[in-house]
Amino acid sequence: MARYLVSFPDGAMAHIPDEDWEDVGKAAHAVMRDAKAAGVWIHGGGLVSDVEVSVVSPEGTVSDGPRTGPPVGGFALLDVPSRDDALGWAAKIASGCRCAQEVRELLPDPEA
Repeated sequence: MARYLVSFPDGAMAHIPDEDWEDVGKAAHAVMRDAKAAGVWIHGGGLVSDVEVSVVSPEGTVSDGPRTGPPVGGFALLDVPSRDDALGWAAKIASGCRCAQEVRELLPDPEA
């Protein structure tokens, strides 16, 4: 099994009309429930985009921002047999969320 990050950038869902949000939420949660039932779901969710970003240095110093890249709008962590499986789940998530998804394989970690 391999672990994948499926994500989309903040703002990717901005095209969705207000009246469609309830349906989008239901569709996205249905995919999440299916992934849980299939045993491939690790974790996921949307990120709050309008809050300060804290940066913690290797020495432990905490400072506010700046962001080091574009913010992530939402993500799913999946544990699947292959990249093709990850792409299949990403297609389901894209359909539910009505926006394209980026798929990245996580480095293997024998202690995970």
